[in-house]
Amino acid sequence: MIILRLALLSLAAILALVLGANLLFEADLAHRADQSPAVAAFQKSNETPTADQVRAAREKIEARLASAAPNYMRFFTRLKQVLPHEYDVILDSFAKQSLEGADMTNVDSLLSEAVRALRLSRGAMAAKADGPTLSRIFDMQLAMMRALAAKNPQLCVDFLYGGASQAFFEFSAENRALVANMAIAGLNAIDDGRAKKIERAPPSDKDFELLENALKQKGLDETEIGAILDGKKPTPPISNLRMCQIGQLYLETLATLPEPTRFRIYALAVELMTRS
Repeated sequence: MIILRLALLSLAAILALVLGANLLFEADLAHRADQSPAVAAFQKSNETPTADQVRAAREKIEARLASAAPNYMRFFTRLKQVLPHEYDVILDSFAKQSLEGADMTNVDSLLSEAVRALRLSRGAMAAKADGPTLSRIFDMQLAMMRALAAKNPQLCVDFLYGGASQAFFEFSAENRALVANMAIAGLNAIDDGRAKKIERAPPSDKDFELLENALKQKGLDETEIGAILDGKKPTPPISNLRMCQIGQLYLETLATLPEPTRFRIYALAVELMTRS
């Protein structure tokens, strides 16, 4: 029963990590401008844009990405290279939204929508990538947590537990190279997974027992392990600074586990990402 509980708690921790990873890629719709009466009238008319209109709108969006967000353009260029069909579907969708009156000038929202669409359509393939490519996703999550910790420990904890804030979205816009690298890591895993199709068994109770023991060896006490593994909020609460450190230690510890255990846990986390 104790080992079973460890498995369940560790699954909760993985899900918390997944929520944090997804948070950066959720479109910030609040940044979109309100529709004008003219736009509303256009939508009510049920007009279907022509292929030329879609093409022209798409070219404008691509030009804006290239000029305003070259770091994000690295992701879109890579997407076009490895998944050209998905690239066309996503960019055509952006173009049609633009023709329907949506404000498509927010490049951060464009990246977030593209990553979300890709995660839903192809994300499960990332779990089948080879070890180094799969590990890169979590290396980037750790890099993100470290950057957030340097900015504000509260933002680091927000990332860990999937809590949104205006300051969090502002951080994303100010750190586009890091956000782009995180998105590209996921895209590369999808590409590698669809080519290699590596099948992994789910993590076992013994895998999760290894994880807890390793966390203890890193200096985490029972209260801190409970906080990171099942989201318990102890009294008195753990400070944001310490909780941020615990989150980083969690990712660092995962990276030190034996490869079979580590990759089984990583693969499960990636699979959960596609469902959240």
